[in-house]
Amino acid sequence: MKTITIEGQLRTESGKKATRQLRSQQLVPGVIYGGASEVNFAAPLASFKPLVYTGEFLIAEILVDGNKYRCILKDLQFDKVSDVLIHVDLLELVDNKKVIANLPVNFHGNSAGVKAGGRLVVKMKTLKVKTLPKHLKAAIEVDITNLELNGNIRVEDVKLEEMEILNSPRIPMASIVMTRQLRQEEAAATKDEKKKK
Repeated sequence: MKTITIEGQLRTESGKKATRQLRSQQLVPGVIYGGASEVNFAAPLASFKPLVYTGEFLIAEILVDGNKYRCILKDLQFDKVSDVLIHVDLLELVDNKKVIANLPVNFHGNSAGVKAGGRLVVKMKTLKVKTLPKHLKAAIEVDITNLELNGNIRVEDVKLEEMEILNSPRIPMASIVMTRQLRQEEAAATKDEKKKK
């Protein structure tokens, strides 16, 4: 799994004035929690870009004051007007402590329904899982080879070892829908059948 490294500095002062000053220096305040103690830090805005603007699930290695923290992204705050990142919450990965993470879903395989002229509609791009840090992975692979026309893959159809899925089991993740052309062809075929009778 991909890891990105972000070098930060410890934040000693808190409050609006201190955070405003950090932001004026293009620094983003952040907090790391979930470990032995909470760590307040700030790091350059640009260093968060690969972590924030991606569909991938990444591990962030935060270097602060000579210490290294392996974390996952938990929450972001953006400025309401400028849409600039203004705060980051990170969860430290502790080996024997389960974490909750949203992992991307990769659908693969050539579906029977698509071969029959249908179209794949993806309804869920991530799954919320609870697991130990060592079982986290970049993505959850879901095979759609056997998915028929008008068929669904639901959350309950995904079987994962060492992970508990927290989404509702009945939610459809992907389905194969009939394309307009296929509907028109079927309607035309039905009309022809009626004419023959």
